Amino acid sequence: MNDILRSRWQVGLRAVLFAMLGTASLQAGAEPVKLYLHKERGMPVYTSLPPDNVEYTVVYPGSGAARPVLSLPPSEVAADKPAGTDPEALVGWAASCKGVSRQAMDERALQWQDLVTKHAQTHGVPAALVHAMIRVESCFDPRALSRVGARGLMQLMPRTAAQLGVTDSFDADQNIAGGVRYLSQLLTRFENDTPLAIAAYNAGPTAVDTYGGVPPFSETRKYVERVLAEYRGNKAAAKKPRS
Repeated sequence: MNDILRSRWQVGLRAVLFAMLGTASLQAGAEPVKLYLHKERGMPVYTSLPPDNVEYTVVYPGSGAARPVLSLPPSEVAADKPAGTDPEALVGWAASCKGVSRQAMDERALQWQDLVTKHAQTHGVPAALVHAMIRVESCFDPRALSRVGARGLMQLMPRTAAQLGVTDSFDADQNIAGGVRYLSQLLTRFENDTPLAIAAYNAGPTAVDTYGGVPPFSETRKYVERVLAEYRGNKAAAKKPRS
């Protein structure tokens, strides 16, 4: 009897082991779940597809494995690059702002002064504030492209641009119109609290709501300080009598 029971136990054990090996084999052959983690205006975003022109991390949920990856820039950006140029040199803040003198910046600003005034008046937003935001966002470069995909003078994210009816963020008129409209919406939402509206433009209104004020993100706080400093300077300059 003991021999019979032992034989049945061995057969059962072999069956269990076979099933386990089969399951493991199927799991090994399956594609692991993969997500892409990047940041948009300081906030973490997970996507199922790799984002363009932004440093992201590939995450395998449950495994703890992650590795930093730098994706290739979008084709339209690559097409604009001169031959032999470092691809990273033409992307991001440095491409628009690095090495640009204050005089050159002022000359750039003059190009867009009429558009800024027109759209600021349309939406009831101070033109000096719009100038300040464009200065900080893009250094008045209409072809500016950030590493997270924000585009143009007021650095509109593609999703935000679409919601605002902007079809070409590199078109200065469309970009300023959309950016000023969005800023107007934020000022209304936050009851004309300028620092909160500026913070929401950078980090998103949900982040401002969540933290009940300017979010504790270093990037956002520095952004708010820079825009406010430019805004104060623009207002002071406007009050000076012209010679």
